[in-house]
Amino acid sequence: MQRASARLHLLSRRIHSPAPQRCFMAFWRLYYHIVWGTYQREPFLVGAIERCVYGALLSKSEELGIIVHAIGGMEDHVHLAVSIPPKVAVANCIRHLKGSSAYYVNRLHGADLRFRWQDGYGVLSFGERSLPQIVSYVLNQREHHRQGTLIALYEQMPETVQGSLIKRGTS
Repeated sequence: MQRASARLHLLSRRIHSPAPQRCFMAFWRLYYHIVWGTYQREPFLVGAIERCVYGALLSKSEELGIIVHAIGGMEDHVHLAVSIPPKVAVANCIRHLKGSSAYYVNRLHGADLRFRWQDGYGVLSFGERSLPQIVSYVLNQREHHRQGTLIALYEQMPETVQGSLIKRGTS
């Protein structure tokens, strides 16, 4: 009985011990453009709240091993150019980013604000050669909206309110 217990203890120590130093990393180059909106497209992303959201997105991205190439947007939606490692599913990544940023903003601003994201998102993959153009597009969102130089494909996301699809203009 003692011998079996000792073997079980040894086995559990092996399972929970740190991985050997000779770990192998996968080679990956995965690029995504992601966009999602605030709940009912309320213009919350201004000033301190915008900075809070972007900070929370950066913090959660670092925690998940996501490389953020750019964050930008307008008062009612956010764009990200990111590289997501293959061990993280894109849907899970977005769920974590949206959830943690809303949680952080609500904790910071308390009862004064009920910040939340709209259901859904838009995501496109792109190649490494397109990275500079996508980063520029994300960082210059306000200018693109002001000048009407939006790229419709990069702006697409499902628009729902309580499960019903709604339509909106292209700007």
